[in-house]
Amino acid sequence: MTHLTDLTAKTAIDAITSGDLDAAELFDAYRSAAAAEDLNAYTWVADQTPDLGAAAAAPLRGVPLAVKDLFCTAGVPSQAGSRILEGYRPPHTATVVERLAAAGTSLLGKTNQDEFAMGSSNENSAYGPVKNPWDRSRVPGGSSGGSAAAVAAGLAPWALGTDTGGSIRQPAALCGIVGLKPTYGTVSRYGMIAFASSLDQAGPFARDVTDVALLYSHMHGRDPRDATSVGHPEATVLPTAERMDGLRLGVPEDLTGEGVEPGVMAAFEAALQTARDLGASVERVALPHADYGLSAYYVIAPAEASSNLARFDGVRYGRRSGADDLVSMYTKTRHDYFGDEVKRRILIGTYALSSGFYDAYYAGAQKVRTLIARDFTAAFAGVDLIVTPTSPGVAFPLGAKTDDPLAMYLNDYFTVPISLAGLPAISLPCGLSEGLPVGLQLAGPAFSENRILDAAYAWERALAFDSTPSRIGAAR
Repeated sequence: MTHLTDLTAKTAIDAITSGDLDAAELFDAYRSAAAAEDLNAYTWVADQTPDLGAAAAAPLRGVPLAVKDLFCTAGVPSQAGSRILEGYRPPHTATVVERLAAAGTSLLGKTNQDEFAMGSSNENSAYGPVKNPWDRSRVPGGSSGGSAAAVAAGLAPWALGTDTGGSIRQPAALCGIVGLKPTYGTVSRYGMIAFASSLDQAGPFARDVTDVALLYSHMHGRDPRDATSVGHPEATVLPTAERMDGLRLGVPEDLTGEGVEPGVMAAFEAALQTARDLGASVERVALPHADYGLSAYYVIAPAEASSNLARFDGVRYGRRSGADDLVSMYTKTRHDYFGDEVKRRILIGTYALSSGFYDAYYAGAQKVRTLIARDFTAAFAGVDLIVTPTSPGVAFPLGAKTDDPLAMYLNDYFTVPISLAGLPAISLPCGLSEGLPVGLQLAGPAFSENRILDAAYAWERALAFDSTPSRIGAAR
């Protein structure tokens, strides 16, 4: 059955539709692979193959889906990578998971993640770090590292992740697969355990652009249970473009200079030449405030996190520490069950929102956010899409940056400005450096997912990247 896990989701759907493949057989193959995995990519795997009769008749034909543990799934552990929610089984399911189930996906398992999505390496999970399938001594990226690693290793055909400042795009880049962060609001956040509500957005991982487009087409849409959700102005269509004739690509000088590893820059420049060969024009654009993106993000996101995580107090759900009085119980529970990075961000966020500092920090960061959004609007007046490396470097060794939070935060340098502006962006692999994948980030104006997917598809075909992890590196 191992060969079944090599199929793309679209290929599997076509085979099930034609009667050449049984949906239950496909699920069982993936379930067996996921149950035996050694990457720590999953925190829960289905213990049996479900009845797929109805699912196999729906558009996605019962193809298995891995779901980041940040999404509530009724009756299934939904722990957000935290000890404070260890064993929590919610009574409801996230809207996006419901929609994909209605479209015919079947829940394969819940994937490991940085605690409450706070991290760039998946080393902040209370359930242990995820290993990169290209090299098990290295990180897969974060915070959706379990989802990315599972897809890259053939432990799931596709997966759900979330992206607040780069948590889909960065692990997609480090694991050599495709990941899409949609326009903010196009996918419902209902049932997605909140980190930073004005930034969080769900999105798909897959091995190729076609599968990402197919999964996303069943994810988006207005949801009355999420006041920030919006309807998508056009249906998502499967990409077909083979060339980029007439496409204007902008490379921001402010986001492609100092700090990028030479091997990453070499792969990026080679990919730009491929785009030119396909008919695209490449020109420089200015994003003068993008360099302030990280500073603004690490005020805004912790501030929102300090508010969102106040609900985890040991009273209504999750774990509780014993104490003699209520306030002591609150304090001890949060002390005992929140990890160091979560505590760090709560403290930063609470400080930024405190009396006397709100205007200087939080309000100031929001002004910077507005300037960054305006920069993108101005840039898109002259180009169709903006392209950068996804991450400044390839996957780094486990433990290399855990003692230096600032060095860890710099991994999000290219992804954060796009999140602050609420824009869609995709990461696709464009080559190797040191035998490890390099990611290419392609961003567009709000609701330009179809344009992004078409360009990414043409680029993917021309680059012909082999997304199968190197067996030599994987054995390390």
